[in-house]
Amino acid sequence: MATQRLGIIMHGVTGRMGMNQHLIRSIVAIRNQGGVALSNGDKVMPDPILIGRNAEKIEALARSQKIERWGTDLDAALANPQDTVFFDAGTTQMRPTLLAKALQAGKHVYCEKPIATTLNEAVQIARTAQASGLKHGAVQDKLFLPGLRKLDMLRRAGFFGRMLSVRLEFGYWVFEGDLQPIQRPSWNYRAEDGGGMILDMMCHWRYVLDNLFGDVKSISCLGATHIPQRWDEDGQPYQATADDAAYAIAELVGHGGEPVVAQMNMSWATRVRRDDLVTFHVDGTHGSAVAGLQECRAQSRVTTPRPVWNPDVKQTMNFFDQWQEVPDSQVYDNGFKIQWEHFIRHVVEDAPYRWTLPEGAKGVQLVEAALQSWKERRFVDVPPLKV
Repeated sequence: MATQRLGIIMHGVTGRMGMNQHLIRSIVAIRNQGGVALSNGDKVMPDPILIGRNAEKIEALARSQKIERWGTDLDAALANPQDTVFFDAGTTQMRPTLLAKALQAGKHVYCEKPIATTLNEAVQIARTAQASGLKHGAVQDKLFLPGLRKLDMLRRAGFFGRMLSVRLEFGYWVFEGDLQPIQRPSWNYRAEDGGGMILDMMCHWRYVLDNLFGDVKSISCLGATHIPQRWDEDGQPYQATADDAAYAIAELVGHGGEPVVAQMNMSWATRVRRDDLVTFHVDGTHGSAVAGLQECRAQSRVTTPRPVWNPDVKQTMNFFDQWQEVPDSQVYDNGFKIQWEHFIRHVVEDAPYRWTLPEGAKGVQLVEAALQSWKERRFVDVPPLKV
């Protein structure tokens, strides 16, 4: 059994997602476990170089994670033939340009979502990647969450019968910054910096809907900026120019050809009273299920209770107790790490991989359709995307 090195240029990993999920919980975790196992029993050991604009921050991060290589010169890193993969978790506005530069340098590319801020840019970089013959991928981490994997198992087992609808509830209260410190970056609420709920989250919901419930056919969306003034990292007030909530209905074509209705509520100005920060409630003719990030609970047709509507009497049923938990039948690893392992196998041994840049472009397509719907106050069709 041999171990081979894989040089990875990691850009934009001083931010929250890049540092925690991609560097520490994925690449460092893979290194600590001894690499990624290939089909022939060999191992691949990632050898990252961290690239960022702030030398002090990037050096401190590298030292804290026992990573020997770091720098501020992206061009020099791309010129090194020993590093064959480029990963980006920086700003969305710069992502298409950076990916194009990496592809031109002969690097396989993997990146956070959204892959671009506009559909034209997303399609262009996806086409560039496909034409290059190099490997490419976009993060679709929600598909690897334990709760959604359990939900998908129910779907594949035929538990739902004919699927009818899915209701997605996402969000929590993000502090404004005057009374309590903010817990999300201030740029998230400035449209000019790539912020906004629709741009941030519709990319996620597109791949979740497509893979688990049905192909998106059309969407109606209403955005909102509920909190017009916030305070930044330095405690200075600023005007929020991006949407901090969105409310949408999508028409889906289920995997069996049946119509499925998807409702999506997402807000950074809501207080949580549900099972998790995000929940997916699926109803079907033979059963229903509710999944969060980690857990999934189901209720079959034969165990469905018969509640009685009587507004004059206090409800005696505890509806939360009437659901059966789907057990942890396996060990569920970090979702970002799992997809990283898939991509590394794809690069090294050409293992099948479907979470490509064209799939990432579909997320941007739904973003633009949702924004158009909000602007024009109507349903907008989402045709098959040609890349």
